[in-house]
Amino acid sequence: MSYFSTFTPAKLNKQTKFRNSEIKLGERTALPKDNENIEQFIATTDAVFIVFGIEEDLGVIANNGIPGTNKAWEIFTQTFLNIQNNNYLKGKNIALLGSFDFSELVANYNNTNLKDADSLHNLYEMIALIDKEVSYLVSKIIEAKKIPIIIGGGHNNAYGNIKGLSLALGKSVNAVNFDAHTDFRNLEGRHSGNGFSYAYDHCFLKKYFIFGAHENYLSKSILKNIEATQGNVMFNTYEEIMVREEKSFKKELLTALNHVNNTSFGVEVDMDAIVGIPASAQTPSGFSMEKARQFVHFFGSQKNAAYLHICEAAPALAQPNQVGQVGKAITYLVTDFIKAKIELLDN
Repeated sequence: MSYFSTFTPAKLNKQTKFRNSEIKLGERTALPKDNENIEQFIATTDAVFIVFGIEEDLGVIANNGIPGTNKAWEIFTQTFLNIQNNNYLKGKNIALLGSFDFSELVANYNNTNLKDADSLHNLYEMIALIDKEVSYLVSKIIEAKKIPIIIGGGHNNAYGNIKGLSLALGKSVNAVNFDAHTDFRNLEGRHSGNGFSYAYDHCFLKKYFIFGAHENYLSKSILKNIEATQGNVMFNTYEEIMVREEKSFKKELLTALNHVNNTSFGVEVDMDAIVGIPASAQTPSGFSMEKARQFVHFFGSQKNAAYLHICEAAPALAQPNQVGQVGKAITYLVTDFIKAKIELLDN
C-alpha cells in the first residue's frame, strides 16, 4: 500500500485539544506505532473498529462532478478526536489507522483533458488503481475480524469496499446505500457513478438496495440496468417516503434490511442525500441529519452489517463558518454506527 500513510502521534497531538478534567477520544484511540507493519497492527490491536480515510476526488471528477471530497478525512479527524471519551463511547474500541493519499495521482490528473478519449481512459485507470488499494485494505481488516469505517472520497470507492469484503469472505456480498442517486450507471470506465454496477457485474455484489433515490435523477438507462438484475437490485425513492408519504421511513428500513440481510452487507452513506451538507452534488431537498443518523443506527445494529462508508462530503465547498459542521456531521454518523455495533457485540 504505497499510497497509505499511518496516523501518527504527532498528527493526533496537533489536532486534539486537550483540556483539564476531560478525556478526549483522541487520548484513548489506538494508533499504529512508528514503522509498525499495518497488517500486523490490524491483526493484533484490541480495537474492534478500524477507521481510515480516502483522500481523493478523481472518481467525482471522472463523473463530471464538483471536486472537494479529498478534504473530508482531515475535517472529520479534527472533530472526531475531540469528542468525549465517556461511558457512551470509549476510544479503546477504535483504531485510527490513517489514510490513502492519492495526491500523486491528482498531480497526474492535472494534465488530463477529459474531452480527450485517451486522457479520460487514463483517468479511469487511476481510479481502478485506487480500487485495488482500497479493496486490499478492506479485505485485510475483514480477515482480522474487525469492522472497517471508511471516510472520504467519492462514491467510486464503494467498489473497493464491496470487493474487499467479498474477497475476505470468499463470496458475493450485499450493500445498502443511503443516497440520492443509484450509482448504478453504465460500465463506461470507473467513476463515482458506477461503483455498484461494476461491483455487481464483477460478482462481488449480489443484492443491493438504494434508500431514498431522487426520482429526478432516475434515468431510463439506470432503470433498465436495475430491471436487468431481476430483483437483485431494489430501491425506494425520497419522494415516496418524504413528499407523497406513500411509504413509511421506518417500514422502508425493514424493507431494505430484508433485501440485504441474508449475508454480510456494507452500509454506504452518500452525504449528498442529506439536505444542506456541502457535497459534490449538494441537495436543497433531502433527508434530515436525524433521518441519516437513524438509518446508520438501524443498520449498525444488525449483525450482518460489515462496514460503514461515508463519502462525497466536500468541505471545500462549504462557507468558512460551515466547514466544521461537515466534520461534526460525519462524526455523528460514525459514532452512531459504533455505538449500535458495540451494543450488539456486548449482548
